[in-house]
Amino acid sequence: MTTVDKSKNPLARARDAVWNPSTASLRLLALAAVVVNAGIILTGGVVRLTSSGLGCPTWPKCTGESLVPSAHPSHSLFNMLIEFGNRMLTFLVLAVAVSVFVAARRLRPQRRELVVLALLQPLGVLLQAGIGGITVLTKLNPSTVSIHYLCSSALIFAAFLLYVRVGEGDGPVRVLVAPPVRGATRLLTATVVAVLIVGTLVTGTGPHAGDSAADRLTFMHLHDITRIHSFLAWATVVLAVVLLVLMARTGAPARTRRAVHLFLGAVLLQGVIGYAQFFLLESFDGNTDLSTTAVDVQTALVGVHLFGSAILWIAALHVLFSQRVRAEVPAAPVAG
Repeated sequence: MTTVDKSKNPLARARDAVWNPSTASLRLLALAAVVVNAGIILTGGVVRLTSSGLGCPTWPKCTGESLVPSAHPSHSLFNMLIEFGNRMLTFLVLAVAVSVFVAARRLRPQRRELVVLALLQPLGVLLQAGIGGITVLTKLNPSTVSIHYLCSSALIFAAFLLYVRVGEGDGPVRVLVAPPVRGATRLLTATVVAVLIVGTLVTGTGPHAGDSAADRLTFMHLHDITRIHSFLAWATVVLAVVLLVLMARTGAPARTRRAVHLFLGAVLLQGVIGYAQFFLLESFDGNTDLSTTAVDVQTALVGVHLFGSAILWIAALHVLFSQRVRAEVPAAPVAG
């Protein structure tokens, strides 16, 4: 197995991590893919919260005449720079994705499943770029904005699975927990997916859809869809507690219990932030005397909550994959 020479300069080590990868360096690259895909959810939130979703009103150019931000009669330079910056970060995500794929291809011995999972990264980023373009061209239609976010969540899943698989062998899966624990974990994962989906509907219905002129979802009142989102969040809390009880009764490994503790902490923190922003939003209704600071606090909380959704999803995946191991496939005996 190739190892990285630590005596080399950082650029040479980075090159070797991709071109002459080890299992450890490929795993680190997969983790980087998780991080950058979560990070672009945060920067996408900044775009929304600064009403910069249409800062660059066309795609792929920023304006009809220019690839980069330039003077425009209906869009401020600030909003242009925010949206353009988010577009440029896509190239960082793509660079990491391509690096992951190249490293998976060049790992020796090559493992086909890792190559397939790694290929999903650059393909997913290119798909995301196209969806982002459609989002701009449809003037931030809430449906396309939701799909844009959920695709980032799907890329996080693929990158996290790659991270897990690089650290495992290719032998049969051995489950470390009792069947009731495994069943409750699958239900918990499905509930978190529902939380993420309904969360996009809350955003599409509320005031932070990316631009003041953007359409909003109208099939349900904001308070009603928020209550559904809150109910699902509480369901994840209950399921996490049930998991801890089941694990204690069935003697689950310590690492799986720690994963649930981390998840429970993440979902409770998300709940505190969510309720804080909801009650602040309630106080805004019809109240024109609130200070600019109060409005800024509520807006910042929305951004933290959005980034927290990515952390919550990663924590849920950690719970799911901490409950199994896969050993190396035994080498075939050599004929005497």
